Amino acid sequence: MKKIFIIFSLWLSSAALMACSAGEDDSSPTPMPQPSAESISIESDQLSVAAVSGTYQVNVTCNATSLSAIPSYSWVEASVSPIVNSKAVLSIKVKENEGNAPRVATVQLSSGNATAVVTVSQAAPLKIGTTYFSTSSRGESFNVSVFGGGQWTATASDSWIQTAKDGEGTLIVTTAVNEEKHSRNGSVTVDNGTQQLTIKVNQESAEVTEITSPEGYHLVWHDEFNEGVVLGSDWTHEVKPAGWVNHELQTYVDGEIAGRRVTELVDGKLRINCFKQGGIPYSGRVYAKVNEGWTYGYIEARIQLPVGKGTWPAFWMMPVHFRSWPADGEIDIMEEVGANANYVSSSLHANAHVHSNNTQVTHEMKCATAESDFHVYAIKWTHENITTYVDGEVQLTYDNRGLGRDDWPYDDPFYVILNLAWGGDWGGYKGVDDSALPVTMKIDYIRVFQK
Repeated sequence: MKKIFIIFSLWLSSAALMACSAGEDDSSPTPMPQPSAESISIESDQLSVAAVSGTYQVNVTCNATSLSAIPSYSWVEASVSPIVNSKAVLSIKVKENEGNAPRVATVQLSSGNATAVVTVSQAAPLKIGTTYFSTSSRGESFNVSVFGGGQWTATASDSWIQTAKDGEGTLIVTTAVNEEKHSRNGSVTVDNGTQQLTIKVNQESAEVTEITSPEGYHLVWHDEFNEGVVLGSDWTHEVKPAGWVNHELQTYVDGEIAGRRVTELVDGKLRINCFKQGGIPYSGRVYAKVNEGWTYGYIEARIQLPVGKGTWPAFWMMPVHFRSWPADGEIDIMEEVGANANYVSSSLHANAHVHSNNTQVTHEMKCATAESDFHVYAIKWTHENITTYVDGEVQLTYDNRGLGRDDWPYDDPFYVILNLAWGGDWGGYKGVDDSALPVTMKIDYIRVFQK
């Protein structure tokens, strides 16, 4: 009996152990679900933008609570809106591309270990070789380089301007003949869909070929500037260094410097050019009939003045038998300084009236288009009176008061001067703008009538 009891006890112990083990498995805790990894997805990872500045938006999906955005270059700025229902908006602001080539940057979005990258490709800007040109009255064609910016079109503002494309890199602008006695202005717009660039076009007025003598006068000398390319034998060039008079900055030369002419005949007009060569400003000053001149008469010239602070164009007269100034007199038919644009003046200088003691005889008037169109400047000069005109309107008038030569040294022969100064006591009284150079004074004709 004792043996049987031992076996039964062992069986009970085994059963108890098995029951305990089964109870422990049933009571173990259920594992907690692990959070999924952070992720970022973007609507598009490639953004192509125009050369102009602008702001662009990209939709973002993200299961994080916050996002950061870091651009690779300073011409790109980026920010991200707050995440709402796993959605956000990436704003990308690009600056204008001022270079000559396209450029690429990236914006990296980050949240924890998750990243996404947007590549920003900005186009090259549309550029043109010039934004202004002046054309002769006879009509001309110009080639203008167009580059960057992809496909483009060109549109003229007026029917007298025609445009054509020579491939994708050249715009041909052609002007028709101008038969009007005034200049005209137009423009050409180059457009690539995102940029519009403008080329301004100025066309000179037609030449005035008809000659009308004032009543009681007849033509004794004239130059219409229609023959050849340089001035004829009636003209003399002054040759003087900078600072010769009035502290002017230009050097006067005869002819040309390094292939560039200070005076030339173009389109039936005399052009007096002022330009820099080797850092030195050069210009032209010419005299008509310097050894003979004229005593009394009606003298006129049709002139378009240059543009730019520092210019000092003049149409004036000095005595043939000059001994001293101002005793022998000076007659300024027309002067203008670019620092006071489109205000033209006339002056008389003599011992009794001279600017050095503020007694000069002078008058100034506004001629609104003096620098953009031709105007007729004239003098009627007799023993009794000198009167100057702008387009037939009286500018200055002065009578011979019978006070002798100190007040009236104007009974001697005087010769005509045309010149373009740069800077100096008056031309540079507000400084000079070297970026304005080169500049040109244009003369359609000069005519001398006498009784």
